[in-house]
This record gives sequence, structure tokens and C-alpha cells, in this order.
Amino acid sequence: MARNREALSLAVLIDADNTSARYAQAIFEEIVKLGEADVRRIYGDFSGTQLGNWDKAIQSLAILQHQQRSNSKGKNAADIALVIDAMDLLYKNNLDGVCLVSSDSDFTRLAQRLREEGLTVYGFGERKTPEAFRNACSRFIYLENLLDSGTEKGNGTTASAKAEKKESPSKAIKLIAKAIEDADEDGWANLGSVGTRLLAAAPDFDSRTYGCSNLSTLVEKSGGFEIRKEPGKGVHIRRKVVKRRARKQSSGTEDK
Repeated sequence: MARNREALSLAVLIDADNTSARYAQAIFEEIVKLGEADVRRIYGDFSGTQLGNWDKAIQSLAILQHQQRSNSKGKNAADIALVIDAMDLLYKNNLDGVCLVSSDSDFTRLAQRLREEGLTVYGFGERKTPEAFRNACSRFIYLENLLDSGTEKGNGTTASAKAEKKESPSKAIKLIAKAIEDADEDGWANLGSVGTRLLAAAPDFDSRTYGCSNLSTLVEKSGGFEIRKEPGKGVHIRRKVVKRRARKQSSGTEDK
């Protein structure tokens, strides 16, 4: 059984072949918000220079390096080693969740299997990550959203030049509107409940995708909702009523 504790006990399993080292510091800063990274492992063929950029992060973040030499071209032994370790950790029953750091859809079934056993699965990958893997996770976090607008930690390069352009907040209106269920007779819904339903419907939903630090800011900037804040009752929102213009007569004149 998972340990009874306030913070979730998490295993962080990193596919080095599919993850850039420039995200390393930001990944662990995000994980702090989710729980404690009690297990930290990274997998790949570190015998060459291709993964050399991971050296500094592996040391500074106390990540256990698993060397998996690629004996055959096109065969990824690191993926298999990661899956084996994930299943070993699962059956030790000491974890509350697993962070799978990869943009590879090959881990879709692993995410499903871990969730079937009651573990929370956090996926971390780039926007190129296939939808199947994103939806197989309890929550999926885009690595691009983790980069600050200033300087990337670890290599001194400018993140803003590499991060993808943010979506307009207005593009989130339709998705948020679908999550407004169980509203009262006046159409108001609790923002916290809306956020929970958003992640249930779209595990990769993140206000940062739209350039906003949180859901409340996104709702406000989207311009599609009314916001009501009451002490002790939290924040409630409802969809704005769009007033349609009266149709003009084909002649362009009003009835007298």
C-alpha cells in the first residue's frame, strides 16, 4: 500500500533520448508542486557524447543514471529498462505516483497500466507528444510551459526564443464552457470544480499554454465569462450572455 503522508511519494523516470537536458531544473521545480521525488532515475546510452548535456543536471539534481547501451541500431534498450523499473517500483507498493518524462508514445500502455493499479501518472513531454500518451496520463504537462520568459536554468540561453508562442486566452472559452456543469439556476459554477473537470476531460490542459499563471487569470483574460468572488465561498464563474443583434429587414429599414 502507498504510504499515508501528506505529500505524494513520486518516482521520476526520465527517457533521456526523448528529453532535452535544458528542461531538467524546471521539471523538478514543477514536481515539487505535485509531491516528493523520492525516486529519480534517468535512462539512456551515455557512452557517447549525444547525452553529454545531461551530466550537470544528473549530478546537481541527484538523479540515478542507468546506462543502457544500444546494441542494435534502431532498438531502444533504454525504454525497456525504464518500463521494467516502473513495474518493479509498482509491485513494491511504496509509491503514490509516477512521473514519466518523455515525448514517446511507446509509454502509453505503461501509463495505462500504472493507473489501473491506482497510481497517479504525471506525464512530461513536448508539444509533439502524441495524443494517446497525453490522454493516458492522469495529467500531462508540456515542457515548453515550464520555461521562464527570461533565462533557462543550466545553460544561460534565452527561453523566450525557444518557447512556443502562447495561445490566445479566448481560445480556451469553448473548453472552459464545456466544463461548467452542475451550475446553479443562475448559471454560476465553482471555479475549483471547473478546473477539476477540465483536467478530467483534457489531461494536458494548462493555463500556461495560454500565457496565464492560473485558471482564474485565464478565465478573466478570455473575456467569455462573468466572475463572482465572495468571501468564504470562493470564486464562481458563468458564461457571458452574448446579445445578438436584431436582424434587419431585407430592405434595410425598420418597421414603423
